[in-house]
Amino acid sequence: MNPQTFTVVVEIFCCVFAAAVLVYVFLPSRDSDSGVDKTRVVYLYERKEVVYENLRDLNFEYRAGKYPEEDFREQRSQLENETAQLVAEMDHLERQA
Repeated sequence: MNPQTFTVVVEIFCCVFAAAVLVYVFLPSRDSDSGVDKTRVVYLYERKEVVYENLRDLNFEYRAGKYPEEDFREQRSQLENETAQLVAEMDHLERQA
């Protein structure tokens, strides 16, 4: 194989490889709808964990002096109320199942 032919073959290979990479990267996946469907109870459990984490963060930030007493109590009350509603709905749904 002479050097010119070799160079042409390498250039063609590089172009084909680059095109294949672009198609692989930008072509949408066929299994995009394969996500797991969440039930309402699973969503509520996840939301409850988020609210608990927010309560922990709020308590930490209050102890660090970032919140005045009034704001802390108001936000804590809202988070506790949301938690109570979540737990009540979770209990209701689990009793039905």
